[in-house]
Amino acid sequence: MLFGVFAVHSPESCPLNNETSKEILLKINEKLQDSIRKHNIEKLVGFYMSVLEHEWIIILDAKNAHDIETMCIDVGISATSTVKIVPLNEFTKVIERISKTG
Repeated sequence: MLFGVFAVHSPESCPLNNETSKEILLKINEKLQDSIRKHNIEKLVGFYMSVLEHEWIIILDAKNAHDIETMCIDVGISATSTVKIVPLNEFTKVIERISKTG
């Protein structure tokens, strides 16, 4: 199942402006790879950043949101950002489902 992780931080806690956040960000990549296996996440599909919006968007294939939640805590994402975990559907699958209903 695909999930979107939307992590938003304030300009004050942005890694560009905050040394503690910068240290966390620089360690996230190595921690992420270990944490994905540890928390039974199937795959990191994509990791994107919108610098001016102070938002990270991470697409994960996982069995449940609870594993993603503990991963976000484990790697430090939740230390600097408010995190929202949202189930995602592929557009074509939604269209297929809608087409089958009355």
